Amino acid sequence: MEYVPGLKKRYKEQIVPALQKEFKYKSVMQVPKLEKICLNQGIGDAVADKRLIDNGVTQMTTITGQKAVPAYSKKDISNFKLRKGLPIGVKVTLRGDKMYEFLERLVAVALPRVRDFRGINSNLDGRGNYTLGIKEQIIFPEINIDKIDKVLGMDITFVTTAETNEEGYALLKEFGLPFKNLKK
Repeated sequence: MEYVPGLKKRYKEQIVPALQKEFKYKSVMQVPKLEKICLNQGIGDAVADKRLIDNGVTQMTTITGQKAVPAYSKKDISNFKLRKGLPIGVKVTLRGDKMYEFLERLVAVALPRVRDFRGINSNLDGRGNYTLGIKEQIIFPEINIDKIDKVLGMDITFVTTAETNEEGYALLKEFGLPFKNLKK
């Protein structure tokens, strides 16, 4: 038998019928789904120290289980001593099974490890997508605290097929994201 991530199975068996009932969709194809999860980590000090980009790629690859790539600057900014084409961050886009596995680890393991955690804000972008900012990459258990040079944050963007914020909020809430204030 083929391996299927738990959240993917839960989406098909529980989340789709619940959302179809709540929003009264005529077809299961209208039910919003999670398209991808994009992780971005800006490493501003990489202008001076190129080794930070390699460490960022290694850490992001360890966290997600998929090879991360450097993000390059698009233009020159003299105030930041930045030249066009310099690596200034790390990014990775997750889809399919790896996306569901990462989301499950994020909700079940990583977010509860955040100090003084009381839930995440429920501000979506108007199109049903949500971006979560994390201040420290050390909340992920895959990262060895002794081997990191610098504690860095990252942005995690959940891209959905939802048309409205309400649909996107309901979908992400069903996936288990611990939103702070329940907005309806």
